[in-house]
Amino acid sequence: MDNPNFQFKSSVVLVPLFSVLSIWIVYFIEIQFKLNFNSFGIYPHTIRGLRGIIFSPFIHGSLKHLFNNTIPLAVLLACLYFFYQKIATKVLLLGILLSGMATWLIGRPSYHIGASGIIYLLVSFVFFSGVFRKYYRLIAVSLIVVFLYGSLVWYIFPTEESISWEGHLSGFLIGLLFAFIFKNVGPQNETYIFQKNEEFEKMFDENGNFILPVVPEDTDTDMHSENTK
Repeated sequence: MDNPNFQFKSSVVLVPLFSVLSIWIVYFIEIQFKLNFNSFGIYPHTIRGLRGIIFSPFIHGSLKHLFNNTIPLAVLLACLYFFYQKIATKVLLLGILLSGMATWLIGRPSYHIGASGIIYLLVSFVFFSGVFRKYYRLIAVSLIVVFLYGSLVWYIFPTEESISWEGHLSGFLIGLLFAFIFKNVGPQNETYIFQKNEEFEKMFDENGNFILPVVPEDTDTDMHSENTK
């Protein structure tokens, strides 16, 4: 029987495809026309830097930076829209806004760019959602995510000067928060309710012992013996 919580929809392909194409097109425009969009990234504690909350996920500093974000972004978005269809768009859009705002609040005075904040948001949300829901299918997805991207957790700490650990940490914390807030929305652990059967219960006494059925006497035989007297 098909599970209504897990049905393939066009968004499972279209959203990841559109997202990946967008970041590659922006990078191609920069290279082709010798432009630099880094100034559209998040610059903490400045009014102008707030625009980066919207624009920064599309901007990447190098081809390596872009390539490193492409596959995780596509895979995690596909997971989000396949397993959490009802809340996927809400998680994605609100996650971008809130993680971007958090980066703006705690970030160093530098331009923070790239889709890695979204990747950390998705890794955190998918992992903790499976844990909080205690649903074996989603827990399996969580374990796969840990296997593929578990090493990313080290980059939520200030390990390298050129890496926006603030953006990573912000995405990770917002993903954890959303996993908790939305734990009762969408697919849930399967439970089974057994109907109470009164006839079945009568077959046992209060101690749980089986009660042997009482065989009624043969009334027809008694009536026959009375008639022959």
